Amino acid sequence: MSIQYQSSEILLAPLGFACSFFVTLLIMPPLISKLKKSGITGIDVHKLDKPEVAEMGGIGILMGLTTSSLVLMLLNINLIKPLLAFLLSSIIAGIIGAIDDIRPLNAKLKPVLTTLAGIPVLLLGTYNPRPMIPIVGQMRLTIIYPILIPIAFAVMANAVNMLDVFNGAMPGSCIVALVALVIISLLLKSNNGLLLSAILLGSLIAYWRYNKYPARVFAGDVGSLSVGAAIAAIAIIGQMEFVTVVAFLPHMTNGFIILVSIGGFLERRQIKIRPTLLLPNQKLAANPDPRAPLTFVGLILASEPLYEYEVVKALIIITGFCGLFAILSALMLIL
Repeated sequence: MSIQYQSSEILLAPLGFACSFFVTLLIMPPLISKLKKSGITGIDVHKLDKPEVAEMGGIGILMGLTTSSLVLMLLNINLIKPLLAFLLSSIIAGIIGAIDDIRPLNAKLKPVLTTLAGIPVLLLGTYNPRPMIPIVGQMRLTIIYPILIPIAFAVMANAVNMLDVFNGAMPGSCIVALVALVIISLLLKSNNGLLLSAILLGSLIAYWRYNKYPARVFAGDVGSLSVGAAIAAIAIIGQMEFVTVVAFLPHMTNGFIILVSIGGFLERRQIKIRPTLLLPNQKLAANPDPRAPLTFVGLILASEPLYEYEVVKALIIITGFCGLFAILSALMLIL
């Protein structure tokens, strides 16, 4: 790998983590209160009493990312381009998500719009069109790589969004995968990968405290789309494309299964038959109705019904295994 560490910049990773963590942690309580008072809430459909939960809590994640990125830009001007590309990509996806939360977008339009999140990376030139693939080695994709960047942002943003359906599922699974990316960044000596992963990891850990079962807040599309875009930025700017796909394989698989089963893009609100059923004992079961969409969670529930927190735990464990495979893939790149 051509990426080399600069010791002064490596020390900023813990600072980036701490800054995004504490900003998100401190802002979430007043944000939750404000969202509830403003009537920005959603129904937790996986509870028998159907409680109203504050929606658009992803604003807190974005604020953590923004504050941390700006602080690090001020401390090291050499990091302005990668941090700015990372931040702007996240914000663009977040704005699209916020619009969708307030006034639902057309299901086919949303993935097209999320390609716009890749523009900062393209304009600032924070990418290397020679990704590393285990066994194959370094590929040369000078012409096609820039074309793939917007597509990559749309795929990752919507994949994360599609898995944000249970308490703690999105942050929990992403946290595990990001821990793997932090380790991989150290192995590959990817300074940008380490720094950006640390920033997002800090915000997600803080947010997870309020989204874990039983959730006090939902991220909304403003949160899930911005997190997905941030992950795509980490993969591209940190030159960790292949290992990121491996680490986030559950998210990718879930998105693919859903799209195939429903025959294309449909807005969540348009799907009349739910993929899971809530049983009287609070457990979740896969919906046997052939018209119900297939999901990755449905595969987990295929053998037996589980409580919501058990489903999320299983998802996190599976993501953990994918993270281990991603680390092994990284080792293959350096051996």
